[in-house]
Amino acid sequence: MGARTADRRPLLVVDDDALFVKYVRDLLEPVGYETLSAANGEDALRQARAHSPLVVLLDIRLPNLNGYEVCRALRDEFARTIGIAFLSGARTSAEDVSSGLLLDADDYMVKSVDPRELVARTTALARRIATLPRAASTARRLTARELDVLRHLAHGLDERAIAAVLSISPKTVAVHIEHVLAKLEVHSRAQAVAAAYREHLVAWGSAL
Repeated sequence: MGARTADRRPLLVVDDDALFVKYVRDLLEPVGYETLSAANGEDALRQARAHSPLVVLLDIRLPNLNGYEVCRALRDEFARTIGIAFLSGARTSAEDVSSGLLLDADDYMVKSVDPRELVARTTALARRIATLPRAASTARRLTARELDVLRHLAHGLDERAIAAVLSISPKTVAVHIEHVLAKLEVHSRAQAVAAAYREHLVAWGSAL
């Protein structure tokens, strides 16, 4: 059977329980998905950076970085270009689900979920992410930090001033600016600021 979406990016299953990872992969691969796995948060981020997965199925209790931290890092780096679904066996209360969704996850499932429902919800999320135009919106292409830097640039701050406001180093600000220029396909900071106003990322006369 072919992949469920035209987007051929893999799915990433993040869990330190090898048997559960195998169970999930055995559910998803027969319906056409390529799957990758990671057993801890750091490896999950490495895999995501290397393969840009379509969907990440993410446990919360992980060695080193926990699932919440991984979710935040993925959103900072990939914005809305990937789907994130928590899949937890330990945090299953309504409050846990609410907390996970407030962290900007797209979905939250417990490990007792019916296997057919797991496949259906994963497929629904994959289809939703796959149908988004990945380059259509500048706001989606830029990470939250890159947007912050761009907005401060638009308000006339230099690298040192932005670094002080965001509590990061001027070198880190310079790296973010390089990424912004590349993603906006412009060659100068002035062009980036013009694009920010044109795409309504910054409102004329707005305050920081």
